[in-house]
Amino acid sequence: MRRVSTVVITGGAVLAAGAFAAPAQAATLKTPTIVAKGGFVMNNGTGKTLFTKAADTRRSTGSTTKIMTIRVVLAQKNLNLDSKVTVQKAYSDYIVSKNASSAHLIVGDKVTVRQLLYGLMLPSGCDAAYALADKFGSGSTRAARVKSFIGKMNTTAKSLGLKNTHFDSFDGIGSGANYSTPRDLTKLASNSMKYSTFRTVVKTKSTKQKVTTKSGGYRYMSWTNTNTLLGSYSGTIGVKTGSGPEAKYCLVFAATRGGKTVIGTVLASSTVANRTADAKKLMDYAFKK
Repeated sequence: MRRVSTVVITGGAVLAAGAFAAPAQAATLKTPTIVAKGGFVMNNGTGKTLFTKAADTRRSTGSTTKIMTIRVVLAQKNLNLDSKVTVQKAYSDYIVSKNASSAHLIVGDKVTVRQLLYGLMLPSGCDAAYALADKFGSGSTRAARVKSFIGKMNTTAKSLGLKNTHFDSFDGIGSGANYSTPRDLTKLASNSMKYSTFRTVVKTKSTKQKVTTKSGGYRYMSWTNTNTLLGSYSGTIGVKTGSGPEAKYCLVFAATRGGKTVIGTVLASSTVANRTADAKKLMDYAFKK
């Protein structure tokens, strides 16, 4: 009996010490410094802002634009993720002309919408983005359908209250009018997380997909996620990388630890390594807040 009571007393002492230590610890939590020109982090459950740096300054977003591309697709009425899309020569020609990131889609192959979403978000395929815009835009010509799809992207941005966001492309390779902010992109990603397909795709580290070839046979497409936080930062659940001559290095990120999900964005970091380091710093900080 005596030994049991000793354990209880010791446990109580530890608890008391912990209770006294907590406020002091919180008081000394230092706001992190990041290389990125813009940053924002919030508690995804409460919406509470945890960090800002030029959070409402408009910047080029690179391929983080594709979060809106998938968001528009997932919001389509009567969406059939297993419907097939035939890969057109225009999609591969576009990749070549823009020297763009690619899912290496092969002309004539039939791929499902679901597979295109993986090709869009993991290797950041601009060919997959083009295919989705062509499929889900409306109009009698490809140009009209693409224009219509980008219109849907902007309508969705307005409906979500993203006041500092505008798109002029389906993939982030814009012509000067494709921009957002760390706060807006974080809000967009948070809203997109409400779709189970989005959550499944953006947390996938790599995938092998069976697609139908032009001749009726099949081949396997293998895609690896450009988001290296998956597997290197405990609890990471997404979201999307971006880069470009003007955008520099961007990352929308999210992680869950101990039932708390934090979500945020860094824009215009100087290198891939700094982009990753910035995101890790902000998540470490957010989990302690």
